[in-house]
Amino acid sequence: MIWSLCLIFSLFNSLLIFASPAKQLCRSDQKNALLEFKSEFHFNGIAANEKTQRWTNTTDCCSWDGISCDIKTGNVVELNLWGSSLNGSLRSNSSLFRLQHLQSLNLSSNNLAGILPDSIGNFKYLKVLKLYGCSFFGNIPSSLGNLSYLTHLDLDGNDFTGELPESLSNLHQLTKLLLASSKLTGNFHHALLNLSELTAIDFSSNQFEGMLPSNMSSFSKLEYFDMSVNSFSGPIPSSLFMIPSLTRLNLEKNIFSGPVEIGNISSPSKLQELSLGGNNLNGTIPGSISKLVGLSYLDLSFWDTERGLVDFSIFLHLKSLTLLDISHLNTRRNNLHISSTLHLPSPIGSLGLSSCNISEFPKFLRTQTGLFFLNISANQFQGHIPEWLWRLPGLGYLDISQNSFSGFEGASDDHFILASDNQFSGNIPTKICELLALETLVLTNNNFSGSLPRCFENFNTTLSVLHLRNNSLSGNIPEEFFSVSLISLDVGRNKLSGELPKSLINCTKLEFLNVEDNEISDTFPFWLRMLPSLQILVLRSNRFHGPIFSPGDSLSFPKLRIFDISENLFTGVLPLDYFAGWSTMSSVVYIAYDKLHRFIGFTFSNYHKSVVLANKGSKMELLGSSFRIYKTIDVSGNRLEGDIPQSISLLKELIVLNMSNNAFTGRIPPSLSNLTNLQSLDLSQNRLSGTIPPELEKLTFLAWMNFSNNMLEGPIPQGTQIQSQNSSSFAHNPGLCGAPLKRSCGEGEEEARKQDEGKEEKDQVLSWIAAAIAYAPGVFCGFVIGHILSSYRHDWFMRIFRSFA
Repeated sequence: MIWSLCLIFSLFNSLLIFASPAKQLCRSDQKNALLEFKSEFHFNGIAANEKTQRWTNTTDCCSWDGISCDIKTGNVVELNLWGSSLNGSLRSNSSLFRLQHLQSLNLSSNNLAGILPDSIGNFKYLKVLKLYGCSFFGNIPSSLGNLSYLTHLDLDGNDFTGELPESLSNLHQLTKLLLASSKLTGNFHHALLNLSELTAIDFSSNQFEGMLPSNMSSFSKLEYFDMSVNSFSGPIPSSLFMIPSLTRLNLEKNIFSGPVEIGNISSPSKLQELSLGGNNLNGTIPGSISKLVGLSYLDLSFWDTERGLVDFSIFLHLKSLTLLDISHLNTRRNNLHISSTLHLPSPIGSLGLSSCNISEFPKFLRTQTGLFFLNISANQFQGHIPEWLWRLPGLGYLDISQNSFSGFEGASDDHFILASDNQFSGNIPTKICELLALETLVLTNNNFSGSLPRCFENFNTTLSVLHLRNNSLSGNIPEEFFSVSLISLDVGRNKLSGELPKSLINCTKLEFLNVEDNEISDTFPFWLRMLPSLQILVLRSNRFHGPIFSPGDSLSFPKLRIFDISENLFTGVLPLDYFAGWSTMSSVVYIAYDKLHRFIGFTFSNYHKSVVLANKGSKMELLGSSFRIYKTIDVSGNRLEGDIPQSISLLKELIVLNMSNNAFTGRIPPSLSNLTNLQSLDLSQNRLSGTIPPELEKLTFLAWMNFSNNMLEGPIPQGTQIQSQNSSSFAHNPGLCGAPLKRSCGEGEEEARKQDEGKEEKDQVLSWIAAAIAYAPGVFCGFVIGHILSSYRHDWFMRIFRSFA
C-alpha cells in the first residue's frame, strides 16, 4: 500500500508539473545581455541562420543554440558561436561582459576585426577561451593574466602584433596555449617555464626570434610543441627530447643552427612527429635518432651534412615510420648512400628525396606497395622512368621535376603527376589519358610539341590542375579540352593559336587562368565574368583585339586579384565605372581561418604555379604565397584611349598599376591617392596632360613611378616618395619642372617670359617688315590711283567748262 501511495503521489505531482506553466531556467538579465550582444553585430552567410537567428525573447535562452546554463542558478556558463558569421568589432562595453559567470567562451571563425578589449580579463570564472580566426589585431591584452582558472587559451589565426604579455605566466592552470598564425614578435619568455601544467604550446607562423630556453624539461607534461615558421635561432635544446610525454615536436622553418644533440633517452620515447626541416642545422645526422622508435613522421630536410656521408640505413630502426623527408641535404656530391639491397622494415607512405644528388633510382621502392607520396625532384636521374614505378598500387603523388628524364612511357593510377623541367619531347603521351582519376598534371618547361591531346576530355570531372607552360605546343585549344573541375590552367609560352574556347565557362571552380605568350587571336572574353571564383587572369602577349568594354554589360570580377592583358591589340575607351565591381581589389576580404590545414603534412597544392609581372620597371615572377599578397592591374602595351576611369580609385588594395604605352588622354585622376597600398605606378607613354596631382604625395608605399613621355606640365610634387625617383621617370614632358628634373620652375617661367618677349619682338619686326613690304606697292598704287583720279577730274572740269562756254 505504501508503494502504491508513493506511486499515486508521484503521478499526481507530475500531472501538476505538466499542468503548470513552463518555468524558464534562464535568468532575464542573462537573456537581455545575450540579445543585446546579438544586436551589436551584423550577420551574413548561412551560419547566421543556424544559431543566433533562433534566439527569441519568447524562449528560454538556456535552450538556445550555443548556450549552456548552470541548472541550479540559471547563469549562462557557456557561449559557443563558432562560425556564426558575426561581423563587427568586440567593444569594451559590450553586453557580453555582463555574462560574468561564463566558464567557456568560443567566438572563433567570425569577423571581429578590431582590438581585443581589456574587458576580456573580467571573466573571473573562465576556463576555456577560443578566439581563433577572428581578425583581431593590436596587442594581446595583459588582462588575460587575470583569468586564474583558465586552462585553454586559443588565439590562433589573428593579426596580433607586439610581444607576449608576461602576465600569461600567471595562468598556472593553463594546459593549452595556442597563438599560431599571427604577427607576434619578441622572445620566448622564460617566465612561461613556470606553467608546468601545459600539454600543448603552439607559437607557429609568427615573428618570434631569439633562442629557446635550455631547460625546457620543466614542461614535464608537454605533449605538443610547435615553434615552426618563426625566426628562432641558436641550438635546439636537447632537453626537449628528454620530456617523456612529448609526442609532437615541430621546429621547422626557423634559423636554428649547429648540430643536434638528442642526448641519452632512458625510457622509450613517445615522440611520434619530429619536424626539423628548413633550418640551418649542420653536421652529421645523429645516429641516436634511431632511439626515437615511435616516430611516424620525420622531417630533416635542408640539413647541411657538410659533405658527410648519410647512410639511409640509420632509419631502419624506425619501424613505425610512415613519412620521411630528407630533401635538400645541401651536399655537392652524391653523399646519400642507398644500398641496392636495402629493405625498409615498415611500409612507408610518404618519402621526400628531393635534391639529394642521387642518380640511381632507389630499388627498395619496388616493394613499397603502400607508398602514396614520392618526391624525387631535383636529382640527377636520366633516361626513362622505370616501368615498375608506374605499377606501385598505392602511388598517388609523384614529383619527378627538375631531372633529365626523357622517356615518359607507362601509366599508373596516380592522382598527382609533376614532371616539369625535364627533357621530355614529342607529343604529350596519350597514355596519360588512361589515368581516369588524375587530378594534377604539371608538364611545364619541357620540349613537348604538336597539338593538345583531345583525349583530355576523359578527365571531364577529375582534373583540377593542368600546367603545360613553356613547351612548343601548337594548334587550337580544343573546345572539349577542359575538365569542369579545373581550378588552375596554365598553357602560357607555347605556340597555341585560334580563339579562347568558350567551353571554359563551364569551369565554375577556375581560379587561375594563364595563356600568356601564345598566338591566340580573339576578342576580349567577356564571358569570363561568369566564373565566380576567378582570381588570376593573364592574357598577356597574344593577339587579342577590340574593346575590353561592352555597352550594357557590367564587367564585374568580384574575386580577381591579378588582371594582366598587356601587349595585345585592345582598343577603345573605358567608362568611368569600369572597375566598380572588382570587390577583392577594393577591400580586405575576410577568409575564415581553417586550423586543419596546419596538420596535413605534405600538401598537394605545391605545384609549380607562376606568373611573370611587370613591377617597378622590371619583370618579376610570382610564386607560392606571393599570389595571395599581390593585387595588380596591367593593361600596358595596347591601344586604349580616353580618360583613365575614375573608378580605379576604388581599388584600395591595389599594389601594382601599369597603364603605360597606350593612348590615354586627359588628366591624371587626383583620386589615385586613395590607393594607399600602391607600390608601383606606370602611366608612361600616353597622351596625358595637366599637372601631376599633389595628392599623390600621400602614397607613402609608392616606391616606383613613371610619368615619362606624356604632355604633363607644371611643378612636380615635392613628396618624399616622388622626389626619390630618377629623373627619367618624368622625362619627355616639356612642361614639367622642379626636382628631380634639372629645370627649376622659376627658371622655366623666366625663360618662358624671355621667350615670349623675344617672340613679341620678332612679331613686331615681322610686322614692320610686312608693313614696309606692303608700303611700296601701296605708294605705287596711290600714285596710279591719284593720277587716274586727277586725270579723270581734269577731264570732268573741262567738260563742265565747255558746257558753259
